[in-house]
Amino acid sequence: MQLIKYFILFLILILATMIGRFLSKKYVYRLEELEDIKNALNILKSKIKFTYEPIPEIFEEISKTSSRNISELFKTAKIKMNDLTANEAWEEAVGESQNNLKKEDKDVLKTLSKLLGQTDVEGQISQIEITENFLESKIQEAIEEKKKNEKLYTRLGTIMGLAIVIILC
Repeated sequence: MQLIKYFILFLILILATMIGRFLSKKYVYRLEELEDIKNALNILKSKIKFTYEPIPEIFEEISKTSSRNISELFKTAKIKMNDLTANEAWEEAVGESQNNLKKEDKDVLKTLSKLLGQTDVEGQISQIEITENFLESKIQEAIEEKKKNEKLYTRLGTIMGLAIVIILC
């Protein structure tokens, strides 16, 4: 009977530690996604500037080279462009995207929709560059949050697990 009790307490400790690690990974994933979006926007800018491909084709190509969540964002925007303009499709795709980005990050991405597909090449490139600059500040913010909170949540999970084990003993 004692053995079962210790085994359950051990499982509680492991579970609490894993929950803490799961919560800490949210900060890592957000940073990775912001960097992926910045790279995707760089590709978008280059394609608009040099190849003059239509935006849906560019989005399709970006969706094939990006990570999973970012790929879904560009794929959704491309699909929505069948019925909507490029700027409306992008704004809706960003709003519906299921990823680790915060609301402020999504708001920064929505600023891209203002001129997307509506102005000349230079206007679109300047809007992409503005969005990239905003993203860079969000990336720096995400780096700081990751440094501060990743260890915090990992240790907090372990400490909470230990506290529950001590209380139940």
